[in-house]
Amino acid sequence: MPQVVLFQPQIPPNTGNVARTCAATGTELHLIEPLGFQIDDRQLRRAGLDYWPWVRLHRHGDLEAFLQERQRRGGRLLALSSHAEQRYTDLTYRNDDWLLFGRETDGLPNPVQALADACLTIPMPCSQRHGSGGVRSLNLSVAVGVVLFEALRQLP
Repeated sequence: MPQVVLFQPQIPPNTGNVARTCAATGTELHLIEPLGFQIDDRQLRRAGLDYWPWVRLHRHGDLEAFLQERQRRGGRLLALSSHAEQRYTDLTYRNDDWLLFGRETDGLPNPVQALADACLTIPMPCSQRHGSGGVRSLNLSVAVGVVLFEALRQLP
């Protein structure tokens, strides 16, 4: 089963919503610190509702600690970025994939993206990069749901 990885998330309700999605799908959730909130934050708990007991949560003290865990367990690191060229739907997902999402305010730093086996994007016809002055990106929890459910759809 693919795993969801949040790189230094900053907004508690987003992480709580992602945790709820992970609980519903049986997907492991990895948080790379530093976090922009305390893990016992009331808003985080509220967004995750009473599903926290079903979240297989892993906290990593920094990027290096996460990378060591990923290396130990294997699998591809797939970075999601609004600046990537490859659509998330154009990839054949595998059970051992790690879906890496960036901070809400500025996404994944380029050096972190460079560590990925592939960089993927969720295309948005009304985005600024198409010159329309529209939406730049989706909410983090929505983006996780979109990509995770595509991966799960493809897998047996």
